[in-house]
Amino acid sequence: MSIKIILADDHEILSECLKPLLDKEPGLEVVAEANNGRMAVKRAQELEPDIVIMDISMPDLNGVEATRQIINRYPGIKVIALSMNVDRKCVTDMLRSGASGYLTKNCSFKELVSAVRTVTAGKTFLSPEISGIVIEESLGQAPITGS
Repeated sequence: MSIKIILADDHEILSECLKPLLDKEPGLEVVAEANNGRMAVKRAQELEPDIVIMDISMPDLNGVEATRQIINRYPGIKVIALSMNVDRKCVTDMLRSGASGYLTKNCSFKELVSAVRTVTAGKTFLSPEISGIVIEESLGQAPITGS
């Protein structure tokens, strides 16, 4: 059985490039694309995918709010943030909204596939740039700087 994926990103080229790559991976299938947050929520409602790969900065409804709505309505759906944004507030807002993973858009395709499989297995996946932010946030510490 395939892992059903929705790609939610307002940059059409990203979806156009990722869809065929993901579809070629054994056991993965992109079932829909969405170019804004409202469409992502609607597609999640219609198709009940396993995973939504969600950008944060989108028109109509941002990825944080779209994630919150999807997770509240369909707790079985997992969301992975895929964003250029590594701002502490965006990262923590996205994770608090229910995302199970967070990757930066400079990640490798292999890392994205690993995130999909990890999150589908019920675990959390964070890219290295994001894990430091999450650790600092959970410890309530500012980054330590050297002298």
